[in-house]
Amino acid sequence: MTSPDRAHIAMFSIAAHGHVNPSIEVIRELVARGHRVSYAIPASFADKVAETGAEPVIYTSTLPTDDDPEAWGTELIDNIEPFLDDAIQALPQLAEAFAGDEPDLVIHDITGYPAPVLAHRWGVPAVALWPNLVPWEGYEEEVAEPMFAEVKASERGKAYYARFEEWLTGNGVDTHPDRLIARPRKAVVLIPEVLQPNAERVDRSVFTFVGACQGERAEQGEWQRPAGAERVLLVSLGSSFTKQPEFYRACAEAFGDLAGWHVVLQIGKHVDPAELGTLPANVEVHDWVPQLAILRQADAFITHAGAGGSQEGLATGTPMVAVPQAVDQFGNADMLVSLGVARHLPMADATAEALRAAVLELVADPEVARRAEDIRRRMAAEGGTKRAADLIEADLPRGGRS
Repeated sequence: MTSPDRAHIAMFSIAAHGHVNPSIEVIRELVARGHRVSYAIPASFADKVAETGAEPVIYTSTLPTDDDPEAWGTELIDNIEPFLDDAIQALPQLAEAFAGDEPDLVIHDITGYPAPVLAHRWGVPAVALWPNLVPWEGYEEEVAEPMFAEVKASERGKAYYARFEEWLTGNGVDTHPDRLIARPRKAVVLIPEVLQPNAERVDRSVFTFVGACQGERAEQGEWQRPAGAERVLLVSLGSSFTKQPEFYRACAEAFGDLAGWHVVLQIGKHVDPAELGTLPANVEVHDWVPQLAILRQADAFITHAGAGGSQEGLATGTPMVAVPQAVDQFGNADMLVSLGVARHLPMADATAEALRAAVLELVADPEVARRAEDIRRRMAAEGGTKRAADLIEADLPRGGRS
């Protein structure tokens, strides 16, 4: 039998920064508490997982990666089919990898479709680690049904749902595909409650907000504010939708040689710095930066408003200009604006003049600074990593498993 003081916990995720990063500090904390954590992940993220003290359990994935965002297609059905395809082919790999070493508890990202299926097979609890907005009571009627109506009416959509139901039924799971992940038994929500729409209608018996689980991120390195920099601006569109050389040129034009300002420009893997031309001396360019370390010293943040970037900006009290690129980023941008700490600038309108005006307006407004500091304090009180680990431990079977 496994002692609850040292349990075997299995985590499941995909090879995407936006899904792995939110879990990393929680995993590190569980390992520090003495638990053995097996983390199912494709090989490209094995080193990142191993740094936490967890044991990577490598499986082969068929999902597009951050290196090829265009492979996700343009239609809604293009976005959802790959997850089912990947789950069907990954399930036998994962079942074999854990055969004879089944965990006491399953935790999983919302993309980890095989996880609740395996938890059912093993007869152990499953807890979702939710990295973005959660469904509220009425979400299906207000958002999901209109969004998916066309998909469900199409032949391709009908085939997708029939295949999904067949896969679940074949594995003994009596759950509709729409509810497998969207309506978990229990979820630890790794975003601050202030980012959640209709928070008053969220089922608190299922979803618990713990806020940002960021840790110190010392392994990512430090960043030093240059001498003489009165103001620091960080520009980052995350890790996926970064092939935007024209946008980066606009940012450099907006703040290049602006007295007292220093700009850190993260351009990702898909843009050659040479495409940006000759840059002003106050602009530094990188394909990757230790974002949190910079935000702790920054005065403003131009962001795509992904879940990670949005909460890092809020956690550091940094005013933001949101230039969303895809999926939930548009909703996040609107939430940031409603909190009074951001401006939403559509990509098509993100000219040098508009970017400069939005940033300067934000940093000059004392009410923005007051709201940002109030949110920072509220987030710090949500509990973060330690509370997340407490909630996970509370679900461990007492006395372990036979």
